[in-house]
Amino acid sequence: MSAGHHHNHGHSAHSHHDRHGPHGHIPTSFSRAFALGIALNITYIIVEVVYGLLAGSMALLADAGHNLSDVLGLAVAWAGAELAKRPPSKRFTYGLGGSSILAALLNGLFLLVACGAIALEAIQRFSAPSPIASTTVIIVASVGIVINFGTAMLFVRGQKEDINIRGAFLHMMADAGVSAGVVVGGIAIYFSGWNWIDPLISLLIVVLIFWSTWGLLSEAVRMSLAGVPRDINVEEVQTYLASLPGVQTVHDLHIWPMSTSETAMTAHLILPDGHPGKGFLASVQKEVLALFSIHHTTIQIELEDEEGDLCRVDCHGDA
Repeated sequence: MSAGHHHNHGHSAHSHHDRHGPHGHIPTSFSRAFALGIALNITYIIVEVVYGLLAGSMALLADAGHNLSDVLGLAVAWAGAELAKRPPSKRFTYGLGGSSILAALLNGLFLLVACGAIALEAIQRFSAPSPIASTTVIIVASVGIVINFGTAMLFVRGQKEDINIRGAFLHMMADAGVSAGVVVGGIAIYFSGWNWIDPLISLLIVVLIFWSTWGLLSEAVRMSLAGVPRDINVEEVQTYLASLPGVQTVHDLHIWPMSTSETAMTAHLILPDGHPGKGFLASVQKEVLALFSIHHTTIQIELEDEEGDLCRVDCHGDA
């Protein structure tokens, strides 16, 4: 074989096991969940505004504004999920799966902004606590618990696998927590008359929301920077590839997220004894998918000849 490089490009068998959809996206059921969640929350916002005005409750009106930001968060998550369904094109050869990562990042930022807004309002109410129509607030906030918790449950199935879905889930759970805090505060104020209880509970809720949001935001930032997804151990992948029959060395191993539910990998394997054949590549791709949930695998086989030159065979395929 000459010192030059001989390129033999071939595609291995494609398989789609345990994927979220045709291209690794969220199932259609979540599209319905987004639509239902947005409709429920818009209805609840209208109820909050009406009763907030009737009861003269700034707390309800402020919470309506907070819920409006969460509807925006749901809309962003839905948009990211829908864009991720777009097929690859000449301009975006991987499709628009990265849109779901951007949506998760925006949702994390929305939650932090909401934390700041709630904290600011609570601090202001500490200095000038205002009378609260406790009964009305308790009733309306109780409805909010049901709506927000019910909406969160629409996303509970996918929130462990997809951080975009997790963003929507956390938004709704945060709202349910805020509503629960309003109910507890309303009951305490009703019996004690201590209006400062309401802002105190608000600050406690802010701490809980911030704690749950930080993990989402840090993971979204890592994904947006093409970092290795948190549930994949690079050393374990390297060890697995190095243990394959005939593999002498593994180098240029790269793993990155294509979307919030799809991962890609490239690696160079040096096999001095010769190319193991197409069956080898198909087997590796299936095992990488099963073991590490890596959906798109590109492996370059490097053959070392007698003179020490490398003859490269590029083998591409999607598992």
